[in-house]
Amino acid sequence: MSDEYRAMWEKLNINMRRHDALMGALPAVFEKIYLGQRGRPQAMGFYDYVVSEIHGLRVKELVEHKEKGGKVFGAFCVYVPEEVIIAAGGIAVGLCGGADFSGPTGEQILPRNLCALIKSAVGFKIGRICPYFQVADLIIGETTCDGKKKTWEILDEYVPTYVMDLPNSRSTADRALWISELKRFVGKVEEVTGNKVTPDRLAQATAILNAKRAALQRLFNLRRARPAPISGLDALLAVQISFYDDPLRFTQKTNELCDELEARVNAEQGVAPAGAKRILYAGTPMPIPFWTIPSLIENTGAVMIAEESCTGTRLLVGGQTTIPGDGLDAQLAAIADRQLQTNCACFTPNDARIDDILRLAQEYQADGVVHFSLSFCQTYNLEATRVSKALEKAGVPVLVLEGDYTEEQAGQLKTRIGAFIETLS
Repeated sequence: MSDEYRAMWEKLNINMRRHDALMGALPAVFEKIYLGQRGRPQAMGFYDYVVSEIHGLRVKELVEHKEKGGKVFGAFCVYVPEEVIIAAGGIAVGLCGGADFSGPTGEQILPRNLCALIKSAVGFKIGRICPYFQVADLIIGETTCDGKKKTWEILDEYVPTYVMDLPNSRSTADRALWISELKRFVGKVEEVTGNKVTPDRLAQATAILNAKRAALQRLFNLRRARPAPISGLDALLAVQISFYDDPLRFTQKTNELCDELEARVNAEQGVAPAGAKRILYAGTPMPIPFWTIPSLIENTGAVMIAEESCTGTRLLVGGQTTIPGDGLDAQLAAIADRQLQTNCACFTPNDARIDDILRLAQEYQADGVVHFSLSFCQTYNLEATRVSKALEKAGVPVLVLEGDYTEEQAGQLKTRIGAFIETLS
């Protein structure tokens, strides 16, 4: 990347030796996994460009935003209400956390028997490798698991970290608790930005994110077609980029992609034969650059047609947020109601998630389901038992996997996924 970016990274106190090593390895991995695919939509060129500038253009935009007095908020979870941040003139960005590269650095201060995502994310920060961490004014954590809950206390020693207390259930009392958390978050965002979150500003921000979710829903709807008009790898890449790209630009480009996919569907043109096995992914999220599972699935000749994860359909559950006209409290309640339909494995009971997986398997005509959990992720590993039983009862073949971000694990997963796809034939 350009000398301009290097000067920017140095100003952000990036560890240039570690960062150069990461940036030197990522293009080869991306080229191997993505650019060799056949029949890719032309509109994927935008997402390829975003990856090529993954620590460049967008970081430059964030730095310029800060130079004008704006604030940047780093987040990990779909429960962070991005609408509130935008309404206060801030920018929300997803944080690095999908690579084994930074895991050993995270283990310097975290237990080894912790999920790879948490260790990777913390390693990116304390190793000063991720410019999104370095540019953020505030990190927003949430209590979706015990590992994260306690990690935020440690991370706060390295970067200001604010924690949102997510309830473990979805009763009337839990709803009231979550609404109160959103109100508390409004106060924190106003404190950091110096700007008020008004009903008008929140309504405008909600409309922006409604449009982004609508574009993603359109993409997922098109993936129901047979033959599949886009690979699971490419669809996942679009979702991953949605977490940190400018929402207006992302919405425009994703709708352009969908225009191309609609033409493909009408022409019955796909990236795989109509008879290719259709696989539904379920489980833990897949942040950039964790592309292992869809890559292994699609290298068998199958196609991944949907993802029941936070980097997938959970972003869309609840549809569009209503925009009440009767004040801020009503708007926050509407945001809470949409968010509480997200089927995170932290909830108990969580029958809605099992029902959602069964619905997706039917709607997307899945031949089988691959349920993947990161090692030491107790919530998803435990819930896999009930998910597996429900799918077997419904007559849907299921493969339950556990792993991490390492190459060694990828080799083991390849064998099991290949054998599973073969049984579907």
